Amino acid sequence: LIDRYGLDATKYFLIRQMPTGADGLFTPESFVEIYNSDLCNDLGNLLNRTIAMCNKYFDGNIPDYAGLDNDQDIELEEFQKSIIERVENKINEYEFASSLQTIWELVSKANKYIDETKPWELAKIGENDDKELKEAQLKSVIYHLCATLKQIAILIRPLMKDTSDEILRQLGLSNDVKWSDLDNYYDIHNAKVIEKSEPIFVRLNVQEEINYIQGLMKK
Repeated sequence: LIDRYGLDATKYFLIRQMPTGADGLFTPESFVEIYNSDLCNDLGNLLNRTIAMCNKYFDGNIPDYAGLDNDQDIELEEFQKSIIERVENKINEYEFASSLQTIWELVSKANKYIDETKPWELAKIGENDDKELKEAQLKSVIYHLCATLKQIAILIRPLMKDTSDEILRQLGLSNDVKWSDLDNYYDIHNAKVIEKSEPIFVRLNVQEEINYIQGLMKK
């Protein structure tokens, strides 16, 4: 599994599906489903969309945080704080499966945040629009997405270091991060994302991969 799907993807599935002190269930179908949904659709697409919008609207530069918050920004800020606290508690209790599931709540929240804030509409300046306000709002949205992805990279780092490194690299951020950096949500300065996002997980052909894993299980 590691040779074909990578260490982090394999670890993610095994940790997520096998809670500490309890039995877990492995099936080829569930492995492929979770790989495609959690890793490709949720985390991978979040990074891809963020990198693409940062390049499209700001020439790849992560905009400075201007201190302009709308309701969705504030909600995301408060949500990520609650996630950090919950993950810390779960890791301290060795509940690694639950900690990953909790982190993915933040991944889902960030994807929902994109749909709620509609940055593609903020980028369109109509004749009667307040140009400065919409530009400030767009900067705030893209900054919050980049900052949240940095938080996610730090949160998954104890369990998925390679993926954490890759997220930080694509954001143009140093991978010299510590858990305490989770307190520094507003400290991204002069960062530039890569010119084109690169898939961190490539979507699997469901039946082909199920057949492959079933073949491994017969050996």
